[in-house]
Amino acid sequence: MRRSEILRWSRPESRPEAPLEALDADYVAGLARLAAGFGITHTGVAGAAILGRARAELHRRRSAGLHDTMQFTYKNPDRSTDPTAAVQGARAVFVGARPYTGADVAHDPSMPVRGRVARYAQSDHYAPLREGLWAVADRLRADGFKAVAFADDNSMVDREVAYQAGLGWFGKNANLLISGAGSYFVLGSVVTTAPLPPARSTATDGCGTCRRCIDGCPTEAIVAPGVVDAARCLAWLLQKPGIFDRRFRAAVGDRLYGCDDCQEVCPPTVRLGARQPAAAPGDGRDDGHEPVVDVLDLLDATDAVVLQRWGRWYLAERDPRWLRRNALLIVGNSNRADDARVRAVISRYLAHDDPVLRVHAVWAARMLGLVRLIAADDQDRDVIAELNTPL
Repeated sequence: MRRSEILRWSRPESRPEAPLEALDADYVAGLARLAAGFGITHTGVAGAAILGRARAELHRRRSAGLHDTMQFTYKNPDRSTDPTAAVQGARAVFVGARPYTGADVAHDPSMPVRGRVARYAQSDHYAPLREGLWAVADRLRADGFKAVAFADDNSMVDREVAYQAGLGWFGKNANLLISGAGSYFVLGSVVTTAPLPPARSTATDGCGTCRRCIDGCPTEAIVAPGVVDAARCLAWLLQKPGIFDRRFRAAVGDRLYGCDDCQEVCPPTVRLGARQPAAAPGDGRDDGHEPVVDVLDLLDATDAVVLQRWGRWYLAERDPRWLRRNALLIVGNSNRADDARVRAVISRYLAHDDPVLRVHAVWAARMLGLVRLIAADDQDRDVIAELNTPL
């Protein structure tokens, strides 16, 4: 969707407000039916008051350094926890959740080195979510209210408003677990001046004493129930620009983008997530599931091809080097030093003009026992540091 189209759909309009008595549970049910046509299966309404709990926690975690260098809702917690900052005079937030299931990873002998893709990133699930939220916002505007839709946007803490709307509870992995459905959902909201009736209560915690997500995290990133240290979380580290933290390179395994481990061990998500419907590939909204990527193909591809195929993912400054960096880590973890193509790729990246990629190629070569391929005369300080650091 082009930015001009997004603005056309999301720009609030000034119209006389409809009478308060016109909005009741039946009106909200009509909005839910409208959203359902876009695969949004769970909806609710939260009030437009400041999200005080989320605001305090964001400030606390940022002060403690748990955000690492992540921005998003950490960039301006006071704004992203105030619906009236998004829409002046807001009275309610309509929340929608759209399920994703993704495809299971299967062995493919034609792919000597594969990279796994997290379920949420296998297709563009946010595009149809936005379409549904825009349709709801359009209906509200047609009825005389201001309304702006947000999805995957740092203007709103979607998980908190979804919790306030009664959709689910916060799991120990910090994901919102939707009652009777699990956590395989993307979330979005419509902030509006319409006086929609809010949920009467929030969902009851369903985790109990279970701590499988805490114990199952490969980097021990869940430092307390519901608290994730971004500096240890692979889902963030695989997006974060820069040289990948040496402590967690082996833990990357074959992950190219994202990490599902804390969801894949969660009993409600495992039990209920597979029941959620998924949009059919090729329906014009989802791209079709891509659970694995041929890493060697990615490393051989031009920047234009990388961006064309995987540019829907967040890549800092839309720079393919970060995806190549991740791919080199996978090669280093692959135990495929016997593969001629692997050796050729390593050799090429050891001579790459980008020192960041040379750093990770050096690591991969050392992991594979291909030290003989490494040039001894590299003058870049990061490459020298990599060469001098024990594996």
